[in-house]
Amino acid sequence: MKSHKVFRLLQLVPEPLPTFRVDVATLFGKYLPLHGVICDIVGRAGKGELVEGAYMTQVRPAEYSGRLRREWAFFKLCLGRVLATSKKQCDLIQVRDMVSIGLLTMLMARCKGIRFAYWVSFLMSEGRIARARSSIAAGRGKRYYIVLLKGLVERFLLYKFVLKWADHVFVQSEAMKQLMVERGIAIDKITAVPMGVDMEMLHADALAPRRLAGWEDVPVLAYLGTLDSSRELTVLLDALLLLRRRQPSARLLFIGDSPTASDVPALMAYAARLGIADAIHVTGWLPSLQALALLRGADVALSYVPRGALFDYSSPTKLLEYLALGMPCVGNDSPDQENVLRASGAGYLAASTAEAMAEQIGVIFADLPAARLLAAAGPAFIDEQRSYRVLASRLAAVYKEGVAQKP
Repeated sequence: MKSHKVFRLLQLVPEPLPTFRVDVATLFGKYLPLHGVICDIVGRAGKGELVEGAYMTQVRPAEYSGRLRREWAFFKLCLGRVLATSKKQCDLIQVRDMVSIGLLTMLMARCKGIRFAYWVSFLMSEGRIARARSSIAAGRGKRYYIVLLKGLVERFLLYKFVLKWADHVFVQSEAMKQLMVERGIAIDKITAVPMGVDMEMLHADALAPRRLAGWEDVPVLAYLGTLDSSRELTVLLDALLLLRRRQPSARLLFIGDSPTASDVPALMAYAARLGIADAIHVTGWLPSLQALALLRGADVALSYVPRGALFDYSSPTKLLEYLALGMPCVGNDSPDQENVLRASGAGYLAASTAEAMAEQIGVIFADLPAARLLAAAGPAFIDEQRSYRVLASRLAAVYKEGVAQKP
């Protein structure tokens, strides 16, 4: 490790362990330990063996079949670990995206004299409220009134107590940081930690580009990531339809899947209505190296993030990966994407419409060599600004010189 001053962190997270979130496994498990930040993570029961590392431990409850038993086991484990933690053992307790557990943990941390931080990676309460109201309007059942009530209560507790009383607040983007300031959270205790890329794992030179059989000699667009209906990927289908007026043989490859079984069939049904189903291929989830090889085989990579109250505050990863691979890419004007594209100068920025996306894709195909030359600046920018190596260095400084040193 580079630093002899050890900072010990207990972090409670909402996802199953072992976690495959790079902003947890890579940032806290690989890079922060190089700066003397050692993290113990408590999460939900998941599938797969937990691998104990020298610098990050993972703890999860036993797995139960019933939802209530699972939730209760997780709740007890979280609070039990906090109760068992002392100030000598821990410099900071951090909770991510769990309001009720966050509030109780904060109160216990205060009693123990341990500093407390809350990490907002997504506007969970706002998302729950929006989904509940949409479901109520669609007549999907009275249980959504309970979901709505939970969202409203958690939103109140989050902004009135948890974030105001926390010693530090971490958010996902600069846009989210500004939102928190507008909602009354002191700016001097907010740090934006955007998503990044592990450049050590993303060796573009070692990834041989691959194309689907029969797609070798046609223009290929690619999208890497979740195909959840909330992503509004029909916009990309509309853009492809417009592009094919000039590039009739253009194809679109979706590298990914959705956790909701109905989403991909609905996407393909929309493509069929447009008459372009034969130009679309969905791979499903693939191992990382296979997915990246297919991505590199495409001519243009696409990143579309819906605009609105939820996604505008996110920090999308796929655009960063495209740039890190040196690929010609088009991203819409979601705030974080716009900042990255303008700062790097390595990709093409479009307004959030099918027409604008199609226009920028057309610009790339009009001069692919120029687009590839532009994209060549992407890897260096990501390595210097948005690699987890750099983000970990900045975050470690906040923990040690900011959070830990405040009275």
